[in-house]
Amino acid sequence: MGRVIDASDSDFDVVTKSDEWVLVDFWAPWCGPCKMVAPVLSQIASERDITVAKVNTDVSPMSSGRFGIRGIPALILFNNGEVVDRMTGAMPKPGMDDWLNQHMT
Repeated sequence: MGRVIDASDSDFDVVTKSDEWVLVDFWAPWCGPCKMVAPVLSQIASERDITVAKVNTDVSPMSSGRFGIRGIPALILFNNGEVVDRMTGAMPKPGMDDWLNQHMT
């Protein structure tokens, strides 16, 4: 199935040059809601054919600025390197599954 990877400003092309589904998680270690979403994203990666790319906004500010990230956690869904949809804030797994199912059918 899928996988979870770390991405940064220097290797963000792992997202934009991918020909697959990639869910980018913009997060920070001090963010409580980000910690709540992390296990949900790991579970999604184990159940779907998707790469979850985790971008620490404290370490990679250029990537977050490039996509206008104003609040975290922020999730951006990519397919073939293009933005498909985005959402901000923590969401329980059923809601995240519904959101992904809208696009990945």
